[in-house]
Amino acid sequence: MNLFEQLHPDWQSALSALKPKIDSIEWHLEGRTFLPKSSQIFRALQTSMEQARVVIIGQDPYPNPDFACGYAFSTPAGVTQIPKSLQNILKEVIDDVGSTQIKGGDLSPWVEQGVVLLNRVLTLDAGVSNSHIHLGWQEITGEVCRQLSSRGAVVILWGKSAGELKEVTNTARTIIGVHPSPLSAYRGFFGSKPFSKTNELLIEAGKPVIIW
Repeated sequence: MNLFEQLHPDWQSALSALKPKIDSIEWHLEGRTFLPKSSQIFRALQTSMEQARVVIIGQDPYPNPDFACGYAFSTPAGVTQIPKSLQNILKEVIDDVGSTQIKGGDLSPWVEQGVVLLNRVLTLDAGVSNSHIHLGWQEITGEVCRQLSSRGAVVILWGKSAGELKEVTNTARTIIGVHPSPLSAYRGFFGSKPFSKTNELLIEAGKPVIIW
């Protein structure tokens, strides 16, 4: 598996102090069946941190093998059954900025523009949400979020788990909101306008906006 080597060289350098932790998690995963597949665990960190303009933090991967793909909230290209959380995200995009370029559930067009789609916990057992919260992923993803924030990225934190990271981000460039799941979306996610707010912050920083 060799998780650490999956990281982009930028991230290998930035997270070098956490290599023992990553190696420990890899050891715990050895021989287990989990999602997403091992080659996609660090998919969100396989592009240069220099390209990152926005980071969206979720909870953990989809527990459905058809959906989990290494990007928070995204599904693989070609998936026709879109998870409820992602349906809610795309509804809010359209309500917020008027349209979306996303076809189906594949959010890689956002990634190509510098959006890092990162879960707080990067693996789980198939069918069991929150099953890997004790492996220590939070230390690693928390450091990723801290470093991206310190480099000026806009940080979007959705849900309680992601919201814990407000302590390590630049408050002026952090958007904190309700998780888009069906259980909570009507409690403040809909109408929160995170996408237009993100673009406003990017404009203030002299950076190109995201075409959502």
